[in-house]
Amino acid sequence: MGLAYGWYIDPVDYFDLTPDTLRADYKTDYVLMIAEAYRVEQDPGLAARRLAVFGTRSPSSIASEGLAYARANGFAESDIVLIQELVTALQAWSGIP
Repeated sequence: MGLAYGWYIDPVDYFDLTPDTLRADYKTDYVLMIAEAYRVEQDPGLAARRLAVFGTRSPSSIASEGLAYARANGFAESDIVLIQELVTALQAWSGIP
């Protein structure tokens, strides 16, 4: 009864959630997508703004966390290299346009 009620009659509605509520694997995928865009655009400021959706931590620490997860969980070496390039660029980026 409870299962039917929870699934069909009154299911939980999730809305207005922020990206920082994502699981670590999805966060890492997001960081990877930003790293792929960074490789084309070469704009660390834009990459930093894209990472800002994860809250108040620095963009380089967010990307570093994604890199650590990618290394620990068997991401492709090419993906790890992309994320490492992003981390390096963000660490060197001063944030001043």
